[in-house]
Amino acid sequence: MTDFTIHTQETAPEGSKKTLDAVVQAYGFLPNLMATFAESPAAVEAYAALSGIFDKSDFTAAERQIVLMTNNRLNNCTYCMAAHTTISKMQKVPADVIDALRAGTALADPKLEALRLFTAKVVEQRGFVDPADVEAFLAAGYSKANILEVILGTGLKVLSNYTNHIAGTPVDGVFQANAWSADKTAAA
Repeated sequence: MTDFTIHTQETAPEGSKKTLDAVVQAYGFLPNLMATFAESPAAVEAYAALSGIFDKSDFTAAERQIVLMTNNRLNNCTYCMAAHTTISKMQKVPADVIDALRAGTALADPKLEALRLFTAKVVEQRGFVDPADVEAFLAAGYSKANILEVILGTGLKVLSNYTNHIAGTPVDGVFQANAWSADKTAAA
């Protein structure tokens, strides 16, 4: 495996430092994912920008986490599952929703379950979602804009999940309490 540097604000390429400074200011620490992304100023800036843009979507905090955690689980990203479990708890996403997302099981709320299922179809079918599945998502109360926002969140997760797989990003200590392993979960 190729070793990737987990940069600090001091060791990062000059073009990454401004983004890393903003991350540290926002979170109080430099997550290993962002420290790894720092190898490429374009990648770290893209992830930070896309994350901020996704936060502006029409989705609630819980709905955004459903999109992100569904991607994380389907992509078997241990780093992002631990991180987003922690973030979900901070955002007061209900514990039963978090547990179901980690396990890949149905959500009790029918509208949220429609979001989870649609997101899974987007990921598993690489965007070639059956028109009936699109209609079911819309019938659950979501909009055409929400379809595009699921794709936006999926793009965000491709950046982080794939980076973590290739770089072997270690889970930060602050996320360790929410460590996750694909072999301990149920199938979707």
